[in-house]
Amino acid sequence: MIRKEFIDVVTNTGMATLKELRRLSMGREDEVSEFELLRMPYFDENKFAKIVSEKYSMTFIDLRNAKVPPDTLSSLKKRYVVKYRAIPIQKTATKITLATFDPTVTQEAVKELSDVYKKQVEFILTNLSSWRKLFSGIKDSVDDLIGNIVEVTAAMAAEETVRAEDIGDDVVTFVYRMLAEAFIKKASDIHVEPYEKNFRIRFRIDGSLVEAATPPKSMMASIVSRLKIMAQMDISEKRKPQDGRIKLIIGGKPIDYRVSSLPTLFGEKMVMRLLDSSNLQLDMTKLGFEQKQIDVFKEGIYRPYGMCLVTGPTGSGKTTTLYSALSELNTPDNNISTAEDPVEFNLEGVNQVNVRKDIGLTFASALKAFLRQDPDIIMVGEIRDLEVGEIAVEAALTGHLVLSTLHTNDAPATITRILNMGIEPFLVVAALNVVVAQRLCRKICLNCREEKKVGIEELVACGFAPASAEKIKVYHGKGCEACNETGYKGRIAIYEVLAMTPKVREIVIKHGSTDDIKRQAIRDGMKTLRMCALTKVAQGLTTLEEAIGNSASDNL
Repeated sequence: MIRKEFIDVVTNTGMATLKELRRLSMGREDEVSEFELLRMPYFDENKFAKIVSEKYSMTFIDLRNAKVPPDTLSSLKKRYVVKYRAIPIQKTATKITLATFDPTVTQEAVKELSDVYKKQVEFILTNLSSWRKLFSGIKDSVDDLIGNIVEVTAAMAAEETVRAEDIGDDVVTFVYRMLAEAFIKKASDIHVEPYEKNFRIRFRIDGSLVEAATPPKSMMASIVSRLKIMAQMDISEKRKPQDGRIKLIIGGKPIDYRVSSLPTLFGEKMVMRLLDSSNLQLDMTKLGFEQKQIDVFKEGIYRPYGMCLVTGPTGSGKTTTLYSALSELNTPDNNISTAEDPVEFNLEGVNQVNVRKDIGLTFASALKAFLRQDPDIIMVGEIRDLEVGEIAVEAALTGHLVLSTLHTNDAPATITRILNMGIEPFLVVAALNVVVAQRLCRKICLNCREEKKVGIEELVACGFAPASAEKIKVYHGKGCEACNETGYKGRIAIYEVLAMTPKVREIVIKHGSTDDIKRQAIRDGMKTLRMCALTKVAQGLTTLEEAIGNSASDNL
């Protein structure tokens, strides 16, 4: 909050009047952050910092363009940073330098931080915007998050019945630490796995499973029971698979954990899928489509009726693509209904239905009900069988736009899959607008990216044209602390967008093969998954190994 010393400097130098400060704080000067000063029309933060530094005999450094190593920034727990307004910017064997915007550093701060680091502590003064920029780069630690986890859904009363399992504070803390660590590492799934002689926990990060912890086998029953209580599952039922959901607020963000239990030979395995709505990307232009691909996809979804299909393996981002399409189409004049298993994210303005087979609410029954609800746009989680396929095609042919997913290897194979279900070719040709196939490739860590020498012959064998292979630079990540020594950080989507052109329709009507459809689609301008992946390699975004591993060869 703005201190009296700061108010005196601001008002005495004419950067703002006391009246303006009071207007900013609505009369509550002691409840306003110093960063609000940056909004003042005449406030000069460098001038302000220099005056303060002279008054308190401190060194002033403008750190707006400073590059502080991540391990230095994260060397001080966030609660200390907030408490003492101090950010570590440089470490030596004997001294740690901390940047602050508050010159009223107390001896208490110096002593406590000296004890933390076991080194001499030096403070330098910087301007407000520099400090705020550095602060934005500080990651929450697990310990910082554990103390602020909030359970949105209250635990079941059945917790009393599990006292025999001896769920103590250590188990509760361990579970919170596991959930917080997965959140910090941006894991998509948590695997809690029992074996005969040990018990391990693994996180899926950027598509790959990595071991996170191996707690004692004696803790296994208590940890599983604690997770089942949090997910409101039946803790007494250990013979059947169960599903549940944990809702927490971690670091101020609402996080859903979709929980699944599976009885195995040596106990129940628990898998939790993390659903962070704040990371949901609904802007279609930022998903990774190339411009021509997004133009074709938009043309398909903006037609008043027809069917648009998205295909790919589990975890390839199909839901995100469909949600981005729904977001694009979500206007007051459209009635949108979805049937999902389960609903992953809440979309304002969309009527979302959770499929429940146990009470007979299936994709097919939900689709039939939608058609009596005056729909404009329908989204079906997945076309799994002939019944759902026929209803979806019928809806697409009777004036509705239908979006759905399938599990196939590429876009041309999707058409063949629908035909093999038993739907007539002339109906498929009439109903289908566009098919999108997608995969996720791991991105090279920009912190440790370096060029890798690859022979021209190898590049040509992978699919590059000889002329391009001579000019292209291939990169890989050598591994660093920022990427946990993997060389990868984050993922990027690759797409294959097949438009139903007249010649493609003609091949489908004539019962042409998947290869026939693919050849014609490429002639009509379709870029295959392999082509798209190699483009990402050429742009330095992913490695050659990732591109090849996530796309089939285009040799026909």
